[in-house]
Amino acid sequence: MKSYVRTLQIAFTYIGTIVGAGFATGQEILRFFTRYGHWALLTIMLSAALFIWLGTKMMVIARRAGADSYEDFNRHLFGEKTGSRISLFTMVILIGVNSIMLAGAGAIFQEHLGLPYQAGLLITLIGSFFLLKRGISGIMQLNSLVVPLMLTLSLIIIFNTFGLPGAERFLFLHTDHSTFSAWMSPLLYTAFNLGMAQAVLVPLARHTEDEQVLVRGGILGGIGIGFMLLAAHFAMSSQMPGILQYEVPMGSIAFRLGSIVQMIYLLLIFLEIFSTFVANIYGVSVQLQQRLPVAPTLVTPLLMLFCYLFSQFGFSSLLGLFYPIFGALALVWVSMLLRAPLSPPPRPPGGPEEKDKDTGKDKGKGITIVAVKPVIRGRK
Repeated sequence: MKSYVRTLQIAFTYIGTIVGAGFATGQEILRFFTRYGHWALLTIMLSAALFIWLGTKMMVIARRAGADSYEDFNRHLFGEKTGSRISLFTMVILIGVNSIMLAGAGAIFQEHLGLPYQAGLLITLIGSFFLLKRGISGIMQLNSLVVPLMLTLSLIIIFNTFGLPGAERFLFLHTDHSTFSAWMSPLLYTAFNLGMAQAVLVPLARHTEDEQVLVRGGILGGIGIGFMLLAAHFAMSSQMPGILQYEVPMGSIAFRLGSIVQMIYLLLIFLEIFSTFVANIYGVSVQLQQRLPVAPTLVTPLLMLFCYLFSQFGFSSLLGLFYPIFGALALVWVSMLLRAPLSPPPRPPGGPEEKDKDTGKDKGKGITIVAVKPVIRGRK
């Protein structure tokens, strides 16, 4: 029972880490999948397979390498000097992504709640500041609550879309984009999101004792991500091309389900943005405290101030400009993850002896030949 609960916690944390502002609002899915028309169904399946394979591999390697942070993990992949530079680059990207998520919160308040854009930013910042005092455990518990609700709502959206006139449009949707762009898009999307998720998944893997639980959680999490991608794409395809005008397209989908469902969905989108924002701020703050000669108590407020200033550019404009760039650079990181061998799992104390490569027998067993240095006794 304990391992089952731990598996679900890992899966929900994995899903919740990937389902940030761009995913939950629908902007990521529109830009990376739906706009490529009939190719999107296949590219989503490819992306889900990569999330299952590479996400699980990353957590297993992190556990076996004993990596406590994503910087330790990158040093393991790239070596000390290059790994440190990659970690610094990852930190810069996380700061940019946090600004995009903060802008997403503002867009929800402005577009669907009729409240000022700045109100969404300030409420997110204030709530994050107080939640960070509890540490990362509170965020994990929040994901365990929010992600099952998001999965349930995805099912509701699928069943509701079946009754619409354009429900089958996702199979025949036309696109003006090239086939090369369509198949590069899931690679960029997966690379970027896994590069960002390492800030949360690496320490999670390090503190998971049972590797099989980790593997099951990674597989289940990847399947859940693929399912949510398909659900959102299926619903938004039926509303193409008009849905492209919305900052929060999935909010407009939820609007058709009634005002109560819409409010619940918007709340869940905000909570997904909120939880991922807090987790990323937490990870970046730890890295900045190690690198900057600034009092630790000032690092988080200064980081939030920077994200607030950067978020003034707007959600969809930031998403469209930076995500493809970050995704292209993250492909280098994923290529190293692809090539990284899985080191043997550490043997428990008192485990079986290591096998000899030549004989196949246990070392240290059987006949042992000991070279004895002869001693010549002198004459009296």
